[in-house]
Amino acid sequence: MAQTATTGNLENAQKIILASARYTEEHNAPAMNLIEPFTLPKGAKQVTVPKVAQMSMSDLVDGQDIVDEEEIGMTTVDLTASEVGAKVIITDKLSRQSADNVFSIIGRQLGDGMARKKDNDVTALYSGFSVDLGQSGRNFDIENVAASVAYAKGSNFGSQLYINHHPFTIFDLAKEAAGTAATYPMTPGWSQDLLGNFWSGIRPIFGVPIFEDGNITRTTPAATVGFIGDKTAMAVLKSVDTRTERERDASLRATEVILTSDYGVFELDDSRGAGLTLDSSVPATTD
Repeated sequence: MAQTATTGNLENAQKIILASARYTEEHNAPAMNLIEPFTLPKGAKQVTVPKVAQMSMSDLVDGQDIVDEEEIGMTTVDLTASEVGAKVIITDKLSRQSADNVFSIIGRQLGDGMARKKDNDVTALYSGFSVDLGQSGRNFDIENVAASVAYAKGSNFGSQLYINHHPFTIFDLAKEAAGTAATYPMTPGWSQDLLGNFWSGIRPIFGVPIFEDGNITRTTPAATVGFIGDKTAMAVLKSVDTRTERERDASLRATEVILTSDYGVFELDDSRGAGLTLDSSVPATTD
């Protein structure tokens, strides 16, 4: 037979890789877990999300008809999904001789790659908001953070606000909060399971929690773009969760394990979020 590794070995390898990849991906993409999720129904090509304008109430007089008429002002955003993926080649010899932990390692590597891809897709949206509350070279200190939070609340960004930025940026605030940063619990309303590793531990500023994400791109360290806003400012449309498929290559005496996902991320409401351009220079250690 051309296939020298047993089918059972390959099936077990695939299951171990998928289980590890899914877990790693799900627990290593903080930006993805901070936005509004939507699911693409089977047979549909897109999800259309409506947005309506604010309406005003009028003072009424007993016995008189209501004169003012409010406009719905509806706009929509179309969400679509596209595929991403990667493959790993498992030789028959590896399948026969390796312990399960080798396949777990492969799964973690694939999961990390998928998490980075999804996280970077979300953080790339940060610079697209029409408002940016930061500036190149500006530090993430208590005064600047408080001003950003005040702006977000005063501009009615929403009721589930958060800040997400690079750990090097958040270090400036951590220095000011030294002594309490490591002990403050995560704000209720967010998943401890999915976001606990990315919780800064810093006391929320005016009730707004601060998360840190090492996947945020630092192309220009003095002007690294983070985000402040509401959970509903951005959305992810999930069509197919992470899955694996196998393809046999007999001449190579190996099997390709292919990992794919089908999703899309979008800015949903520009009025509910803002970029936060701040300095993310590498913190210096001291004696």
